[in-house]
Amino acid sequence: MSDRADILEKILAVKREEMAARMPGELQALRMLCGPVTRRSLADALRRPPGAPVRVLAEIKRASPSAGPIRAGADPAVIAAAYAEAGAAALSVLTDKQFFDGDLAYLAKARHACRLPILRKDFLIDPYQIQQAAAGGADAVLLIVAALKPLDLQIMARETRKAGLEALVEVHDVAEMEAAVSAPVSAKLIGVNHRDLRTFTIDMSLTETIAKRLPADVILVAESGIKTAQDVQRLGDAGAHAVLVGEQLMRAASPGEALLALRGGP
Repeated sequence: MSDRADILEKILAVKREEMAARMPGELQALRMLCGPVTRRSLADALRRPPGAPVRVLAEIKRASPSAGPIRAGADPAVIAAAYAEAGAAALSVLTDKQFFDGDLAYLAKARHACRLPILRKDFLIDPYQIQQAAAGGADAVLLIVAALKPLDLQIMARETRKAGLEALVEVHDVAEMEAAVSAPVSAKLIGVNHRDLRTFTIDMSLTETIAKRLPADVILVAESGIKTAQDVQRLGDAGAHAVLVGEQLMRAASPGEALLALRGGP
């Protein structure tokens, strides 16, 4: 297996090391940084009524393993405010340090800069990471089916609900989708990642394939490879309520203006 194909396993190995080395007092420090929190519903923000425009879950993403540096040194608060002004429905905030140049502190920075729901975007494998997200100011967390064994996915979904958070459950094929929407996980927010996390190849047809098999009450979010307003329209026509976009916006001279263009604005 090539280094690129092995990236998911490398990331998960680092996550296990981080959990083994977690510091006492971290959750309290995060709560102090964030302050009091009234949760905001990611599901309500991303649900698209019939005939309404596709929602955008705009991502604060300074780097990635596939792209390298994207917007080094970007201030999460500045980006969050620009996204909110440009009409984002919610924010996705990368918190992984080693591979994505993120930080847990960025959750509070983004939260204080706008009124949008905040998704903690990371590779979560331990219930403690859900406690981190709640303490740090997230409203929702990403659970990646490919990164979790079936029982672990169930445990993480249960712990997310106990923490008062929502879960965007990410899938890459029909089998993963079926595991995500079945009890006891019962995901109501499904993210279809067009990017294979092991090979990094993009398949934009996955949203249409999975949308045809998705229960009617589930909110579908299309992820990765989205570059133009035409892409957004195509995915909306396929059944997506929302799209998650990061790199395309973060590389632009003005992320806010890039978001307006993606939404079909001026």
